[in-house]
Amino acid sequence: MITSRRFFLSGASLLAAAMVAGRANAQDVIGDILKSSARGNWDDQFDARASEGGKVASTLPIFSPQTVAFTEQAVAQYQNIVGQGGWQPVPDTKKLQLGVDDPDVVPLRKRLMIAGDLSQNAGISTAFDSYVDSAVKRFQLRHGLPADGSMGKYTYAAMNVSAQIRLGQLQTNLQRLKEKAGTLGNRYVLVDIPAAQIEAVENDRVVLRHTAIVGKIDRQTPIVNSKINEIIVNPYWNAPVSIVRKDIIPLMRKDPNYLKNSHIRLFAPDGSEVDPMNVDWSTDDAAKYRFRQDPGSENAMASVKINFPSPDGVYMHDTPQQSLFGKMMRFDSSGCVRVQNVRDLVTWILRDTPGWDRQHFEAAIKTGQNTPIQVTNPVPVHFLYLSAWSTGPGVVQFRDDIYALDGASELQITSSL
Repeated sequence: MITSRRFFLSGASLLAAAMVAGRANAQDVIGDILKSSARGNWDDQFDARASEGGKVASTLPIFSPQTVAFTEQAVAQYQNIVGQGGWQPVPDTKKLQLGVDDPDVVPLRKRLMIAGDLSQNAGISTAFDSYVDSAVKRFQLRHGLPADGSMGKYTYAAMNVSAQIRLGQLQTNLQRLKEKAGTLGNRYVLVDIPAAQIEAVENDRVVLRHTAIVGKIDRQTPIVNSKINEIIVNPYWNAPVSIVRKDIIPLMRKDPNYLKNSHIRLFAPDGSEVDPMNVDWSTDDAAKYRFRQDPGSENAMASVKINFPSPDGVYMHDTPQQSLFGKMMRFDSSGCVRVQNVRDLVTWILRDTPGWDRQHFEAAIKTGQNTPIQVTNPVPVHFLYLSAWSTGPGVVQFRDDIYALDGASELQITSSL
C-alpha cells in the first residue's frame, strides 16, 4: 500500500537528459507534462519524489530519546504553521481519488503541502494525479489510516482537525514522551493504546511490530508497567466478572445452550462443577461462579496467553477472530490486548528460555494441552497512551484520541463518525 514519492521535477529532468537528440524538444515534452491534468502516472520510483517529508516507516522506537527530539521539532513546525494561519478545511462532500479532476482537489493539494506530504513544486491544479495520490497515502499512514489514497470520511475527519488542535495534541504527548522515553529498558514490549500497535524493542530498535486490538471506550485498556513472566500455551480462559455480567448472563437468557456450545464450564467457589441448568439466569447470581472455557479453537485466547502481574488483571493473547485485525479502528476488547501474529512475539519473548524454540512452541500448540511456561528472563511490558509523536524530520504521527485524554473533542474521531 505504500507508494514511493519524491520531487516531481527531478524525474522530469531525467527524462530531459534522456532526450539527447534535442534540448528544445525535451523542454517541450516537459512543458506538456507539467500542463497535463493527468500527469503523474509513472512508476513508484518516480512517485517517490512527490513528498517533501521523510519516510513514514521507521525502526525507531516510539519511546526513545530520538523520538523526543523529533517531536520537539514537530512542535516547532506546527507552531510555525499555526503562526502562518494554519490550514483551511478541505471540502468533504466528494470521494476524491486517483484520476478525478475536480475543483476540490485544489484545497486538498494546499492542505497536503502545508503539512509536507506534497511538495510545493507539485503545483496547484484540479487534477488528482499520482502525486496527490502518493501524498494522500502518506498522510493516511501518518494518521494510522489504511493507505488507499481515497478521500473517505475518516481521512477527511483527520485532515480537517485544525492546526491549532494538532499543535496542542503534540504538546500534550511530548510531555508523556519525556516522562517515559529512555526508561523502558534495553529489551521490552510496548503497547501504544491509541495506535493499537505493539513494538518489540531491543537495543534501541524495533525488531517486531504487531497490530493489536485494545479496549473499547467503555472497557478501556489500562496503563501497565510490568514484566512478562509466563506464557501459557493452549490456555484456559476464565471470564472476568465484568464480561459475565455484561455478556454471558444476557447470552444465557437468550440461549440456554450457549455455555455448552462455547465449551465453557461453571465452577462454584468451593471448586465443584455446576450444571448451568441448575442456575437461575434471570438474576445476576451466576456472577458468583467461575466461568472457565476449555482450550481449543473456540477459546477466547486461541493458542496462547502472555501473562504478567497487573492490578487490573489484563494480559495479552491470541484470538480466534483474526478478521478484527483488518479493521481500521481496533478498539474491540474488554481491556486485554489481542496480538496479531502472536507466535512471532512469543518466540521472541521465549528466546532465552531453554527448550522453547519456535519448533517446540508450535509442537506444544498442536497437542491441545494446557502448558504453562515460565519465562527465564522476564521481559518488561508497558501499556502506554501516546497519540502524537515524530520519528523523523517531517514525519509527524497522529492517532485518534480514543479515550479522550488529550483534552480536545475534535480528536475523538472514531466516536464522532
